[in-house]
Amino acid sequence: MFGRWLGNRTNRAQRTSPLAAVTVPPSAGVLSCRVLDPVNEPVREAEFALSDAMGRKVVSGGTDPFGSFMTTVPAGDYRLAVSAEGYAPFHGSATVAESGHASLGDVTLQVSPPPQLPAPGDWEIEPTHSSIAFTARHIGLARIHGRFNTFAGALRVADRIEESAIHVVIDASSIDTNVKMRDDHLRSGDFLDVDRFPTLEFYGDRFSHRGGSRWAITGALSLHGVTRTVTLDAEYLGLGNGMEGEARAACRATVELHRDDFTVSWQTMLARGIAVVGSSVRIELDVQIVPKG
Repeated sequence: MFGRWLGNRTNRAQRTSPLAAVTVPPSAGVLSCRVLDPVNEPVREAEFALSDAMGRKVVSGGTDPFGSFMTTVPAGDYRLAVSAEGYAPFHGSATVAESGHASLGDVTLQVSPPPQLPAPGDWEIEPTHSSIAFTARHIGLARIHGRFNTFAGALRVADRIEESAIHVVIDASSIDTNVKMRDDHLRSGDFLDVDRFPTLEFYGDRFSHRGGSRWAITGALSLHGVTRTVTLDAEYLGLGNGMEGEARAACRATVELHRDDFTVSWQTMLARGIAVVGSSVRIELDVQIVPKG
């Protein structure tokens, strides 16, 4: 199986025929589509995936700045899925003939309703179903993956969600990369210096809606004795219920930190292969919250 992403063609040949500027193998054809929003504006960077009759993904990609995509695929029957942040997904089908052009024309995505927000009041992070992880480069090569095993957090949801506040406290000594020698070094004065700075804390009090389920949470992060303003890129996943029927809400968030901003700037090599962690660290939070009891 093969698929070739062609993007949007704007030359004179395409205005005459979408196939005129495309070299198509004898056993293949072209599939094209344009993705619009409800007011007929193009949806750029909408994601699409094309699967064959057996459910196998043949080609995937994103729309161009004009909301268009075009791809060559082997002749056959296909299912198309189109998705974009803030819109309900679209599913369609098409048959591509040898040396033919199957056009789905304009596909209009409908705005999806935003997930229901948590009720105003005090909530807390439920650690059993939550995680705080990080990824860093190891001497600029392989990635190091780790996590903090001990943390707590509280969220005060305001009547106006933008006025809410969140406070998260992380036990610095609970850092875990699954390598004891490396973890001991990360706890030392070269990095986190947990004896002097036992916790990492984030207090966020600016919630900004970025559309759909995306939010920005801005606040102060205290790490290694330094406090900086950072913004979390958050995705709200909605409400649900636990096994005993209790209300829950879920959220994912990421932030990129630069070690030098927090004076964690150790730059030497240790013996036995333990080397410097890269200059930036990506923090990933995946949390569930429950009403504070």
